[in-house]
Formats: sequence, structure tokens, C-alpha cells
Amino acid sequence: MPGSLIVWILSALLITGVLTQRWWEPRLLARGVDVNAWPLRWWLTGYPRVVLRMWWTWRRLCLLNNMSVSNRSNQRVLGRDTVVQGQALRPKPPRLGWPTPTRNGLLVRVAMHPGQTPAPYLEAARAMEHAWRVHGVRVTSPRRGQVLVRVTALDPLTGDRPAGHGVAAALLSADVGRVEDGEAWLIDLRRVPHWLITGATQSGKSSLLAALIKGLSPQRVALVGIDCKGGMELGPFGGRFEALAIDRAQAIALLERMVVEIQDRMRLCRAEGVRSIWPLPAAIRPVPVVVIVDELAELYLNDGSRGGREESEQCGTLLLRLAQLGAALGVHLVLAGQRVGSDLGPRVTSLRAQLGGRIAHRAHDEASAEMTLGDLNADAVIVAQTISEDEQGVAVVATGGRWTRARSHQVTPQEVEEVARTRGPAHPFLSRPDALQKGGGAV
Repeated sequence: MPGSLIVWILSALLITGVLTQRWWEPRLLARGVDVNAWPLRWWLTGYPRVVLRMWWTWRRLCLLNNMSVSNRSNQRVLGRDTVVQGQALRPKPPRLGWPTPTRNGLLVRVAMHPGQTPAPYLEAARAMEHAWRVHGVRVTSPRRGQVLVRVTALDPLTGDRPAGHGVAAALLSADVGRVEDGEAWLIDLRRVPHWLITGATQSGKSSLLAALIKGLSPQRVALVGIDCKGGMELGPFGGRFEALAIDRAQAIALLERMVVEIQDRMRLCRAEGVRSIWPLPAAIRPVPVVVIVDELAELYLNDGSRGGREESEQCGTLLLRLAQLGAALGVHLVLAGQRVGSDLGPRVTSLRAQLGGRIAHRAHDEASAEMTLGDLNADAVIVAQTISEDEQGVAVVATGGRWTRARSHQVTPQEVEEVARTRGPAHPFLSRPDALQKGGGAV
């Protein structure tokens, strides 16, 4: 009787809501609530189906994947000295919490039995995907004695790539796309100061850089670019860059000036008795600088000559110094390339260790994904290899041992032209104003 009553009440509320939609929808829109953005189809049809599958298959799923336990002993004594050991009868599955719906899936907490660890639940994630017929299942353990199961019903990264909507973000944070749970993909340089982006040709690296530049362009942030492919990728953004190097000679001069800038900021912090630029008063705090490098390998490759080797080593040394010293002084690195391995030079491995944020697009081989994600999360390497050629812009993002799938926004040519007309902050450098040539190479 109580179950039937709940069904009747929910049905009555649903019918009432549909009949009065013309009344409440415009009122919600007037208050800034976009009803069309609500995932009503998922909440009304998809969510109940997945929940029913979860309840229907949970006991058997736990039994087959070693998540059930029994209160009875798994040993029996036969006679005086014969001990028989085997699986105990009547296994009891862990308690499944109430599934909470999200925009594109659901969350459910599972109370583990005493003595259990999250390992069996992590191994059973793929089995849950097939049993519940969903796109993905992610298992974490935010609290002792519990595991959190995050279900993604449909892949939000498929289909046409949407254009960015210019979501307002904090300083040095940019909305560059969306992650697999449907939320905004934010690259926060205050939280993770340096980033490495890898991927094969036409995998989406340049699109991600464009989305990042677009997200940072309205902010009081100085952008410095190095594009040794003649400026073909970063050049269209024009005057928004405080300086743009288009070959290796210009790149070396630009990096040297950025090292001088870091030293000037060090002297300012010492004079004020602080360890970074952020505690400084706003009136004297230097402008944050983001150094964006497209195709990192162009800085390291050489033709075997003595001059080429010296230039390659010089680039590696300067980039490493910026990575080691720049975070606290407001100088951030975003480096993109197809491969970032030891074959480029002796200092690449040390530089990669300084880049806490990793983004891996589609790669041609396992080694490329391993170079980007292997030292952070082995599971992310496997996921990165599953990205197909049809999923342009899809990448695996790893920070601090965690990873997720994401897809960058598509930046239109009109948006690129708008960014090119934007001007950065006035006098962003503490070093000499003429040390960097505005928007067209290093002096």
C-alpha cells in the first residue's frame, strides 16, 4: 500500500507539472532558470531504468566479483583432524545506498563490509558498466568504509563539438570544454601552475590551446607565445600576445627575457618579505604571465651541428628554470607537442616532472601516452589509447593522481578575430618595457 501511494503521488505531480508548464516555465526563465537545459528526459526515463537495473543485478554482481562476504566461517572440521576450506554459504552483498541523479548519470554510495578494501570494487567497474548498460562507471573511496560509484549513463563528449559560452572564471582559470560528467572543464593555473598537452596530428591540441587563449584573453593576464612553425597556430591571435617567437632564435631570446623577468620578481618579493607574488598588495603585484609553446619538439631537435646542439640545450635549460621557479612568481607554462620523451634531449624528463597537469589526446602508440600519463596514473594510459580518430578534441586529463575524459570547445574563426583585437594589460613586465616586442617576436 505505501509503495502504491508513492507511485500515485509522483504520477499526480508529474501530470500537474506538464499541464501547468505554460505557467511556471516563463516565470522560471524570468528568474534566470533555463528549463530547457534541464536533462528532463534522463531524469524521467533513463534514471529509473538504470536504478532498476542496479537493484535487480546488485546481488549477483557482488557475488561474481568477490564483493559479497558471509558471516559464517569458510572452514569446517570433519572428524578429529580433517579441515575442509571453501566458499561460505549465503554470502551477503554490501549495502547499496540511494542513487542520486546528476545531469548525465547518478551517484551512489556503497557501505563496505568490515575488513573489505576498495580494490574489488575498482576491479568490478567494467562489470558494472555492462550489467547496468551505461557508458562509464568510476569508483572512488572518499571516506573510510565507503566507496562512491559515479555512473555516466551517456557519453557527453560525443556528437558535434559545441562552441564555448565564455563562462566567467577566476583569474588564471579558463573554461576550455566539458568533462565526461557534463560539467565545465576548467584549467586553473593557480591550482596547477604548469601543463603538458600531447597528441597526434589532428587530435585537438591546437583547438585546446585556442580555447585556453580565448578563456584567458578577457583577464588581466599577459600571454607570451612560442610557435616555431612560423606562427601558423598562435599567429592568428595577433595583438593579444605580448610577444610571439616564430623560430628558435627568437624563442631563446624570449625565454632569456622571461628568466630576467623572474629574477626581477624575485627581488620584489624579497624586498616585501613574501614568498610569492600573491600576498603582495594589488597596486604592486606583477601581472601573471602564461607562456604557451606549440610543438615543443621544435625547440629540442637539432641538425647535429655544434650550434644546433647548443641551441637545443639552451632551450631546455631556460624552460626548466621557468618551470622550477615560475609558479610562485606568476609565470606559468603550457607546453604542447606530439611526443615529450627522452629522445628529444637530456633535460626533457626533468622538465616533464615539473608539469603537474597532463592532457593526452589521441596517440599513435602506447609509448606516447605512457610518456604523458604513465608517471601519474597507469589506468589513464589505457583510456587514452581508446580515443579514436573520430573523437577529435577528446583527451584524458590527469592531475594529482586523478584522471577524467574531457573534450575542448570549438573556437570559431570569428572568435579568433575577436581575441586578436583584444589587448592585454598595460605594462605587464617588471623588466625593461622594450625588452619584449609586442605581438611579433622577441628582441
